[in-house]
Amino acid sequence: MKKYSTLIVLTLVVCCTSIKKDELLYIDSEKPTLTPKIFSSNFISKEDESEFGSTFSKDGKEFFFAVSINGKSEIRYSKLEKDSWIEPITILSHEEYKYADPILSPNEKELYYISDMPINKTDTIRDHDIWYSYKMNNNWSKPINVGKKINSNKNEYYVSFSSDGTMYFASNKNAGVNREHDFDIYYSNKIDGKFTEPVRLSDSINTKRYEADVFISPDESYMIFCSVRKEGLGKGDLYISFKDYNGEWGKSQNMGKTINSKNHELCPFVTSDGKYLFYTSDENIYWVSSELIEKYK
Repeated sequence: MKKYSTLIVLTLVVCCTSIKKDELLYIDSEKPTLTPKIFSSNFISKEDESEFGSTFSKDGKEFFFAVSINGKSEIRYSKLEKDSWIEPITILSHEEYKYADPILSPNEKELYYISDMPINKTDTIRDHDIWYSYKMNNNWSKPINVGKKINSNKNEYYVSFSSDGTMYFASNKNAGVNREHDFDIYYSNKIDGKFTEPVRLSDSINTKRYEADVFISPDESYMIFCSVRKEGLGKGDLYISFKDYNGEWGKSQNMGKTINSKNHELCPFVTSDGKYLFYTSDENIYWVSSELIEKYK
């Protein structure tokens, strides 16, 4: 009888410890349902700041996000230490240049982001390029430009990776005169450590308007991105597209009033465990159960 009682007590302790540990992941203990909610109010999403472009590490214990203050953006970081998350610290900032849209590489050894920092100090054109830093012990290296294969003399925005290292991003490099808002989504494979020539996605994704801020699922079965279209609900909406049995992207669908509003919805990201969709709206980071994605299939 004693042995049986002891086993029950031990089991309860283990279960309670597991539940407590899970609650600590993703910072906010109040996990969302199918109704979006502001993420981590007053710790991450603050009333006097504009937060956007967020991402978690695969284990849910590290968080990177961008903050815009007086028109200048920087990248901040928080992590889970023992039983609490550390106050966010700034890891990338500059008195003149912007840093935004952080995303970890599949092996999490590199942090990618965008910046309007020039490659050379003599450069006079101020456009956004894709950059990255590699992990050195507990710090990140100085910014490294991804290179001319990816970056152009115009703007490259918002990176996302599939599990095999294929990079998805947006660029307005082919925009016509006086159509700088015409961004398209591209992908580039990574072979022997180098990115290949980018390929523009089909017209089921890209239009003659704005398509950017793409999130690609690890298995490349679906993508979520921001677009500005006539049928949209606001300044910019989130759309979703699924790959069909032939490996082609299906026609993109507006994600509707549950996600989109009169504001600008952007910066989508789904956690590695597939449980939560993060995005930005009205200068705050929101999250919602990723079960919502199923309704669009």
